[in-house]
Amino acid sequence: MLLSYFKIAWKVLQRRKFFTFISLFGISFTLMILLVVYALYDHTVGPHTPEKRVDRLLFVTHLGLWSPNSQGNSNPSYSFLNRYVRPLRTPEKISLATGGGYAVAYVGNTKLKLSQKGTDGAFWQVLDFEFLAGRPYSVQEVGTDARVAVINESTARRYFGAVAGAVGRSIEADGTAYRVVGVVRDVPAARYLSTADMWIPLGLTVDVHEPNYFGNCMAILLAPSAEALPAMQEEFKQVMRHVPVQDPKQFTELRVYADTLLGFAVRNLVTDTDGPDDGVAWFGRVALGLALLFMLLPALNLVNLNVSRMLERSSEIGVRKAFGATAGRLVGQFLVENIFLTLVGGVLGLGLAAGALALLNGSSVIEYAQFSLNGRVFAVALGAVLFFGLLSGVYPAYKMSKLPAIQALKGGTK
Repeated sequence: MLLSYFKIAWKVLQRRKFFTFISLFGISFTLMILLVVYALYDHTVGPHTPEKRVDRLLFVTHLGLWSPNSQGNSNPSYSFLNRYVRPLRTPEKISLATGGGYAVAYVGNTKLKLSQKGTDGAFWQVLDFEFLAGRPYSVQEVGTDARVAVINESTARRYFGAVAGAVGRSIEADGTAYRVVGVVRDVPAARYLSTADMWIPLGLTVDVHEPNYFGNCMAILLAPSAEALPAMQEEFKQVMRHVPVQDPKQFTELRVYADTLLGFAVRNLVTDTDGPDDGVAWFGRVALGLALLFMLLPALNLVNLNVSRMLERSSEIGVRKAFGATAGRLVGQFLVENIFLTLVGGVLGLGLAAGALALLNGSSVIEYAQFSLNGRVFAVALGAVLFFGLLSGVYPAYKMSKLPAIQALKGGTK
């Protein structure tokens, strides 16, 4: 029966080609926009290299000292994180790294501005970089401040001409020579907390003896499992409640939080960095509301088109009712036909989204970004298509199924 419905739906689509074109255009364009936005979101905070285990990660990136009359905000210092965060018991591993910076290198007369990040040895165990050659530097090399470096593939090509053969050679940045021990695949700039052109041992970039709370560091906490993440967050809160406030004459409260990757992004882009709420719940509600609102207008247009399309079939409906077709069966048929239409529009929308993402990749708007339609984007597309099909098909199907048989045979609609 389902196959028969699909065949009928295909014949119906071919009757009024202009209506079909308008319907498919509205569906595919709407889905293209939604899929491109979701692909950008997934690319920024989804489980991708090097944050593949994003459901097990927390990031400590901001520290605030607060009083009713004075506030100060910055990244935490190495000494603060080393003293109060590294001793936590719940995390499986903890890594400390710098927030980022830049160094200058030269290839002949060409100047290269390299983003640079200092890390400890655990950084390579907490995150999942894809090594194209060589290895990460070790905990021992970090402890002795060895002048070693891991570079990304773009830097290897720009500085050495190729990835092959870069390991073991020296790269000079800001007048200091580093021995390259590894080359990793480029990390998109949208992955702000892990991306860099060049990673070097932490002690070469920060003063590990600086006693102030404010600095240029962050901590990455890896939970033993996704289920242990809330416990890790709770332990972090408990410990931070007992940390003494620096300069108590000026400040009365210490504000520091361990956020998920999404929480970090929302806190920095949308909400303030000083409050206990990371804004993820609010962001989810707003995003869902905007998506529904964005789908509502084309859905209403499709409802009108569907009603017009079904009015042409009032005689068919009357005959089917006269031969015993129930309202439920008619509703089911019309919904299947409408979902078939939206599925066709969904396929076109996926094609348009793939083209738009390819243009974004080629434009290099976000450095090292490679947007793609992965399984999660396909799942969102399928869910959106089914929802769109139901949203725009229920009312016309219900309206026509309730039409009395005699009135339908006469071509009536009320």
